[in-house]
Amino acid sequence: MQTQAIRIHRHGDPEVMQLETVPLAAPAPGQVLLRQLAIGVNFIDTYHRSGLYPLPLPAGLGLEACAVVEAIGAGVREFRPGDRVAYAGGATGAYAQHRIMPEDRLVHVPIGIPDEIAAGTLLRGMTAQYLLKRTFPVQRGQTILVHAAAGGVGQILCQWARALGATVIGTAGSDAKQVLAGTWCDHVLDYRNTDWPGQARALSAGHGVAVVYDGVGAATFHGSLDCLAPRGMLVSFGNASGAVPAFDPLLLSQKGSLFFTRPTLGHYTASRQELVDTAGDYFHSIEHGFVQPVVQQRFALQDVAAAHRALESRQTTGSTILLPAAA
Repeated sequence: MQTQAIRIHRHGDPEVMQLETVPLAAPAPGQVLLRQLAIGVNFIDTYHRSGLYPLPLPAGLGLEACAVVEAIGAGVREFRPGDRVAYAGGATGAYAQHRIMPEDRLVHVPIGIPDEIAAGTLLRGMTAQYLLKRTFPVQRGQTILVHAAAGGVGQILCQWARALGATVIGTAGSDAKQVLAGTWCDHVLDYRNTDWPGQARALSAGHGVAVVYDGVGAATFHGSLDCLAPRGMLVSFGNASGAVPAFDPLLLSQKGSLFFTRPTLGHYTASRQELVDTAGDYFHSIEHGFVQPVVQQRFALQDVAAAHRALESRQTTGSTILLPAAA
């Protein structure tokens, strides 16, 4: 069969992405053929497209989608045609009408979770899960800081952290985003204000915050170190403003025996059980009202360049999805 998919033949700006007709084989043993219902757009997709995280070319893009199983290969036991599933991570190629995926990277989507939420927030939700519960396990009574609190990961992190009993300080880079972040943060700071680290310290009784979750990168790195409590942790999980600058590890000692880590979702969902548990915990958080994720932007699959431009210009809030035309 054939399907429509976004492909790149060189790295570059959003215009390098092209909608192409590509062949699709029948699923091999252990594989599943999916008809995609909605596709998540994540900042890492822009890194793959631009070459910051280069891919072997030509390549597909996208890591996340909600889909219906159309056919299964030999030996597939966990899924049947008609099942609604989702995935986040693994090989790129989600920007497509149909896709072949290995069985062990799929998860069932509970009945109460809409297609768009599963497609547009699973990667962000699983990211929030491992950050909050495993990279730095947040405890009731702690004060934490989350950068880009109005963004897709930020809104989930902040809501979930409050449900865990933490006091949440969020940051945002525009007046509108600060208002939005105030919906799920106890306090909101403008990281364009050079004194935001001091403001964060004041909000934590002068002691500093226990952890900073930072998906912004270069623009917030030094300030993040300055607002941490002694033995606090800076968790750098993205670099929307550019890569964190090189630094001497002695800096961590000088600022309070701090910890710095750069985790990735793949290392926290490497096994089948880890993947199922991480996704399951996120879906559970939605079903019980701990997290109320929002899909804010929707683009047709063929308008993917506009989606990337909106994301890179920081015009977006919440999550962004692509909607493939019916095949």
